Amino acid sequence: MNGLRVVPAWRHGRERLYVCLPDGGNVAWYDRDAARVSLLGEDREAEVLAALGPFLTGPVTVGPPPVPTPAELARLALHPDDDLAPNRPGEALLIALDRDPGPAHRLRPGPRHRALEAERTVGEALDRMDGLGIRVLHSIPLPGGDRVHHLAIGPGGLYAIHTVYARRQRVTVADPLVTLGRREPHALLRRVRADAERVSYALTAEVRPVLALVGASHVTVSTPPRGVRVLTDGEVEGLGDLGGVLKPADVEALYAMARDRNTWTRL
Repeated sequence: MNGLRVVPAWRHGRERLYVCLPDGGNVAWYDRDAARVSLLGEDREAEVLAALGPFLTGPVTVGPPPVPTPAELARLALHPDDDLAPNRPGEALLIALDRDPGPAHRLRPGPRHRALEAERTVGEALDRMDGLGIRVLHSIPLPGGDRVHHLAIGPGGLYAIHTVYARRQRVTVADPLVTLGRREPHALLRRVRADAERVSYALTAEVRPVLALVGASHVTVSTPPRGVRVLTDGEVEGLGDLGGVLKPADVEALYAMARDRNTWTRL
């Protein structure tokens, strides 16, 4: 026994195995997806490989940690209070419900609970696309109290996603109107486009608006919406099949900019 222990952890949705000293200090880590063992000291290479032996699944590259990219350096310099990456789906609603839960006994979920369910459903679908090289941010606050429900940045470009709770309802889309069940039509697509335009201005990049309908029983698009994708929650992961727009370095650079709260304060 060399005294080293292997501790699994998750970083950006990917598993990483850390090799630690008895006092908890790290001496190396193994990134399965990259098939790379990063050593903090060459003198322990044999010990590290012996400790990782049961976990290695094939040939690996062994060497010092890769040089941080400009996007990674920007992330490391970001103050934790300004980092939006830890935001959960529906973060703003979770905070609001924690401060003011509302009536303790309700026969049906209130509007905020329904909106939270919708954002969680879509957010979880987006988070599952991390392995496809897609970076996702949730509940991005904008000046004036508005927010972008979700922002996806990947090979297929940037998507500003607005979610709507439509459980067991028939939805009719007639640009710019969206009708849920028997409710009055609402010019929701104007809001969806406006959010995408604000994101585009902040990041100086093309952003495509998406309306995600959660739980709809049927969707009818009578007037095709101009420039807006209308998806059900079951179709959201299809955004991960799109590519050919951004290179990985561009994705990381835009993600580093978008996760900084200060990027949005100038809107």
